[in-house]
Amino acid sequence: MNVGVCKISLRLPENQSLKGKRRVLKSITTRVGNQFNVSVAEVGDHDLWQLATLGICCVSNNKRYTNEVLSKVVNFIAGSRFDVEILNYEIEILSVL
Repeated sequence: MNVGVCKISLRLPENQSLKGKRRVLKSITTRVGNQFNVSVAEVGDHDLWQLATLGICCVSNNKRYTNEVLSKVVNFIAGSRFDVEILNYEIEILSVL
């Protein structure tokens, strides 16, 4: 079994409040979770209204597939109209027995 973990740091330049940040992140997490069948959660920068860190997890039996799904998620977020800018992302694939 392979567990893929992706950490994405986002900047929300047009955002003016924590309430606006939650609205944007809710949209991202719902759409990504539904489209790619992955788990998504805000994992950092909770009190900063123009920064967010998302954690995304994918489990499969194929490392290549796991990496492909997480890469597609990053591309989806970057190419969508969420009014966010990707500052950095990391993908790690763990092999679990």
